[in-house]
Amino acid sequence: MTYTVNCSILLTELPLLERPAAAKAAGFDAVEFWWPFETSVPADSEITKFENAITDAGVQLTGLNFNAGNMPGGDRGLVSWKGRCSEFKDNIDVVAGIGERLGCKAFNALYGNRQDEFAPEEQDELAVRNLAAAAEGVARIGGTVLLEPVSGAPRYPLLTAADALKVISRVKAEAGVGNIKLLADFYHLSVNGDDVESVIENHAKDFGHIQIADNPGRGAPGTGTLPLGEWIARSRELGYQGYIGLEYKEPQETAFSWAIREHAAK
Repeated sequence: MTYTVNCSILLTELPLLERPAAAKAAGFDAVEFWWPFETSVPADSEITKFENAITDAGVQLTGLNFNAGNMPGGDRGLVSWKGRCSEFKDNIDVVAGIGERLGCKAFNALYGNRQDEFAPEEQDELAVRNLAAAAEGVARIGGTVLLEPVSGAPRYPLLTAADALKVISRVKAEAGVGNIKLLADFYHLSVNGDDVESVIENHAKDFGHIQIADNPGRGAPGTGTLPLGEWIARSRELGYQGYIGLEYKEPQETAFSWAIREHAAK
């Protein structure tokens, strides 16, 4: 099983730039991050420090989010955010540059919350344009844009796989880009009441990425009731060949106890 550690939600007891090395020390060779900077276009020195933390740790960066705004403050993406279009567009080149230098090919674009002052249709039109621009921007390095349903954000409009796939189909039809795929986060889908088994049966071969956490609590695998192992195995059987992102909340000292138990059982 090829896991990648999301260092934006795990190992948070450590400074961000120390987390890739901690993931390596725990036995993992790959990491992914939400946008790790305060702005869409950080200083070159900040980017260099981030890239060096990954290369010095000897891990592969497998996934990176576009800037999603102030996530702790409730923001969930700039893709559909009217008033921040230029900021998102400027972020595309930075994301692609990091991807090119570190060999990362998967880039998650959070859709964004609904804004009271604009009609949903206006936001959706902007989102299509921004997603198309993002797809074109990372295409030059062989990259793929990911779009995901999210839970726990009341104003975020993409709740099910069907919601995200509808947007993806529209972007492909209107912009003619093909490198945009569903990010299947089994935790978010389950919490939102989606039929995860059906999503896997119908779309696993086309998943751009899988992320996992258990429910309730968004904890480590085995702390809840979700059949994550079965869902992953079935996705593999149906053609998904990518990484499994570990995107759950668990203290550092017990963050990967389940993986140790799983390895010992084999």
